[in-house]
Amino acid sequence: MKQTLSSVLVASMLIGGMATTSFAMGGASGANVNYHKQGELGETVVNPYGIAPLTAIIKNGGYVLKDVSVEIVPKKGGQKIAYTVSKRNLLTHGGIPIFGLYPDYLNEVKVKYTRISTRTKEEVTKEETYRIYTAPVYSEVAGINMQKNTLFTKAEIKKLDPKFKDRLYFLNNIVEKSGVGTKVVWNNPMGGALEWNYYPRNFIIDTTGEVRWYMQPNKIYDLESIYQAGVMMGFKQNEDGRLSFGYGQRYAKYDILGHKSFNRRLPANYNDFSHSLDDADNGNFFIRAASANLKRADGKHVRTVRDVIVEVDPQGNVLDEWRLFDILDPYRDDVLISLDQGAVCLNIDASMAGKTMSAEELAALDTNDQFGDILGSGPGRNWAHVNSVDYDPEDDSIIISSRHQSAMIKIGRDKKVKWILGAAKGWKGDLAKAVLQPVDSKGNKIDCGERGEKCPGYVNEKGGFDFTWTQHTAFKIDEKSKGDILYLGAFDNGDGRGMEQPALPSMKYSRMVIYKIDQKNMTVEQIWEWGKERGNSLFSPVTSITEYQPDKDSVFGYFATAGTQFDFTTGAFLSEPSPTLVEFEWGKTEPSVEIQLFDTTGYQAFPFSVEKALSK
Repeated sequence: MKQTLSSVLVASMLIGGMATTSFAMGGASGANVNYHKQGELGETVVNPYGIAPLTAIIKNGGYVLKDVSVEIVPKKGGQKIAYTVSKRNLLTHGGIPIFGLYPDYLNEVKVKYTRISTRTKEEVTKEETYRIYTAPVYSEVAGINMQKNTLFTKAEIKKLDPKFKDRLYFLNNIVEKSGVGTKVVWNNPMGGALEWNYYPRNFIIDTTGEVRWYMQPNKIYDLESIYQAGVMMGFKQNEDGRLSFGYGQRYAKYDILGHKSFNRRLPANYNDFSHSLDDADNGNFFIRAASANLKRADGKHVRTVRDVIVEVDPQGNVLDEWRLFDILDPYRDDVLISLDQGAVCLNIDASMAGKTMSAEELAALDTNDQFGDILGSGPGRNWAHVNSVDYDPEDDSIIISSRHQSAMIKIGRDKKVKWILGAAKGWKGDLAKAVLQPVDSKGNKIDCGERGEKCPGYVNEKGGFDFTWTQHTAFKIDEKSKGDILYLGAFDNGDGRGMEQPALPSMKYSRMVIYKIDQKNMTVEQIWEWGKERGNSLFSPVTSITEYQPDKDSVFGYFATAGTQFDFTTGAFLSEPSPTLVEFEWGKTEPSVEIQLFDTTGYQAFPFSVEKALSK
């Protein structure tokens, strides 16, 4: 009997011990906690949301955290990234967000925090160092002979003023088109946004040229899916620090670690997002899209091309639309007949590079069913090619850049055109009355010729005035504008300058330009330009950006497709471009920053604020 009782007691102790050990490893007493810890908080999770491999989260370990700061220790001669972390980010991510890690490197990360015990309310301040290894940069490749690297082959820092040494630059680039992404088009013979199906190449560099963040988009992107593919474009860092952008049939918003705010299909009445997604102060978005089904005057049903602006609220409800084929003149072809048919933004036979289309040829298109992203006038063709939209809350209007009209246009909520900054030739009726008059600094009218397309800045190497030609971006400079006086920055790509092709392709140039518009007197003055003096070396036939930066009172520019070798007999790129980014102090004529990247195709770029992203 005693032996039996002893056996029972021993068995009970063993079971109890085993049970206690089991509970400690995870079970009824709580979550499994046998992960590796470096400090006194929780586990470290690299790439926490699956799309940002150079980010991490140091989990809070069950504590409440406050007064958190982070420093990514730089490589020798490198750029330090340091920031505080807001309560919003600490709660959203369940710990300390880590941004700015080097790829393929054992990073040293210093964190300082105050932790609060939920039981005793005791506050303890700690300083710790974490070592976090990250993998090499990975990106899908196109399988074409011009691609030499994942993001770029090298970065050359040509100039860096100490005032700008803390800059981080977000690059919105693309991998050249591959066979994987060329399967679906909307229209016969050419498609819309789906035809431009390029794998994303989005990353952030510091001012030493090191990669400090990149997107690995496979979790949200699929080249073979109609509704998950397209070109990722229109990246902007919103005032809340998060990134908004779109691609193909979607528009989205994420934070820099990859935490999703939303990722939505375009509203049902629209298709083919590209180029621009502007965020307004009230949380609404202005999306550059197209009509999914328009019945033309001749009875034909078409999907239109890059000519509708859609306003949606934060929940995705459509509030308003600007149907540009109803507001403007989709048959104004004066610019179209001057464009290089081999330009990248025109989907036609590349053997037509350097050649233009006659007005008769354009008119003949309207007798057939050739619709889509092709050179042509009328709804259903690429007559407008709107590549930016900027909301102006001061008078509840939008400012658009229409590449294929070589015009920047302000349109009110009532869908009436307020003004047109572009050559006067070809505008009719009320639209002709809306064309701004160029003036000099003293208010004297500038003569741009009988048809209004050749101004002194076109004829002369320096000075004078010129319009923008096949431009990208038309952004109001809010901080400089007041009342009827509006400052506008633009990137003048320069194809079809003066509504003609030059004698030699090497004569083409691109420039950054800023205008001062008197909206009451309907005049425009050119107050600053840069890029003409560099000539063809910075010529960017497509893409690119000019944008004012209020934090440093500076003007940023990205010559995104400069430096490529181009075959003018076939119209094809022979190499990936080597784009140049520059930043100027306001009013200066020499850049404070000049960085050239080699072997990468750029769309746009902008200075990225860690403070907005993580500290607010």
